[in-house]
Amino acid sequence: MVRADLAKDPSQVAAMFDDVAGRYDRTNTLLSLGQDGRWRRHVVRALRPHPGERVLDLAAGTGVSTAELARSGAWCVAADFSLGMLRAGAARQVPKVAADAMALPFADAVFDAATISFGLRNVVDPRGALTELARVTKPGGQLLVCEFSTPPFAPMRWGYRWYLKHVLPLIARRFASNPEAYTYLADSINAWPDQRSLAAIIATTGWRDVIWRNMTFGAVALHHAIRV
Repeated sequence: MVRADLAKDPSQVAAMFDDVAGRYDRTNTLLSLGQDGRWRRHVVRALRPHPGERVLDLAAGTGVSTAELARSGAWCVAADFSLGMLRAGAARQVPKVAADAMALPFADAVFDAATISFGLRNVVDPRGALTELARVTKPGGQLLVCEFSTPPFAPMRWGYRWYLKHVLPLIARRFASNPEAYTYLADSINAWPDQRSLAAIIATTGWRDVIWRNMTFGAVALHHAIRV
């Protein structure tokens, strides 16, 4: 079993996601207590894609988030650096591209919007990835980052960390194909910037008007921005 560490070596992270691909969607639903579908719907509502628009869904995994976006009528492409994840989502009828977030295989300013859900935290250089997303997005286009975050209310923050330390590993050992990957998940969440800090990072990488909205008491946050 492959487990990445917080150095986030791209080959290790990709191999780890290859390991969990077969049961990834099911395990996510269990670990999120069924909230994952709700989070995806909020991403679509925040982005409001329209028919004729082009949307990049980076770190799309099996394409479940891309398929949700594509129901709007927009042309949406799933991009991920884990071939195992893309293969696991082969039945989803959306375009799929193997892509490194640090060097996206797209021309400048070709997308009307870009999204990354629960993937920015896994990139070796989040600032570099955000800059690449800005490069491939048209001026005035949208960015939507959906990521685990920090509950602002102290008792909820304590409960969330307790869940990550004690409950998540139990569920992962029972249902995940690579439980060690979910130890990395907890470690990477604990090391991730809070909402305000992430907004400040986004604002330095070619995006403006950065705002965020908490979901599930701040355990997850949506950050929205506009391409400069």
